[in-house]
Amino acid sequence: MKKILDYILSVIYLLYFGLLLVVFHVVQVIAFNVFGKKAHKKSVDIFNLALNTSYYLTGTSVQFKQVEEYPTDRPIIFIANHQSTFDIPGIIWYLRKHQPIFVSKQELAHGIPAISYNLRISGAALIDRKDGKQAVSEILRLSKYIHENNFSAVIFPEGTRSKTDEMKPFAEGGISALLKRAPNALVVPIAIQGTRSFNPTSGMFPLTSFSKLSWTALKGIEPKGKTTKEVADEARAAIQEVLDEKKG
Repeated sequence: MKKILDYILSVIYLLYFGLLLVVFHVVQVIAFNVFGKKAHKKSVDIFNLALNTSYYLTGTSVQFKQVEEYPTDRPIIFIANHQSTFDIPGIIWYLRKHQPIFVSKQELAHGIPAISYNLRISGAALIDRKDGKQAVSEILRLSKYIHENNFSAVIFPEGTRSKTDEMKPFAEGGISALLKRAPNALVVPIAIQGTRSFNPTSGMFPLTSFSKLSWTALKGIEPKGKTTKEVADEARAAIQEVLDEKKG
């Protein structure tokens, strides 16, 4: 019976999700081309609020916790574990005042209404994972951008989504490149839980109804005087502690 319900609610959710993509693609194009970047940013925020509340159509709950206030007068590098595509809307909406910009694979920059457009317009680092030189160049560009504007960057240092609840090792290269031109950035770990089990097949159908999704933004890490490995290890350990607590 539960599986049948998963299919029914997934159909309802995906119809609504598709409608949001089409509507907010048009909204973003108009906002950016007529009113400028600030209006585009506002449209993206509202889009991601709609995405977050759309989970309720499947009976799924959403929780966000932030353990401390983060500065807005310096750049921030958010480091998160990666479970599914559903990781992203929560970060954009709940941390919107920090203007998060993502490190993303370049394939996502085309073909997805609203989402691809935002990646291109927002200045995301669109990397070719087969071309290390291009990837580093893109991340360095983003690093310089967040440094100059006191924005934030978001990176998933596992590289690809984990297919289990166990985190993969954190790659240090992307973190190092982000810190290169934004040496005064605060590094903030984010522990994400529930999105993998909500989307167990990575194909968005069927979704697991009545899931529990959570984002926990943790205490900031000052990178000054630490190696990139030490920063990455500290961030990973902080995320793992939250994941272990929730398992218990």
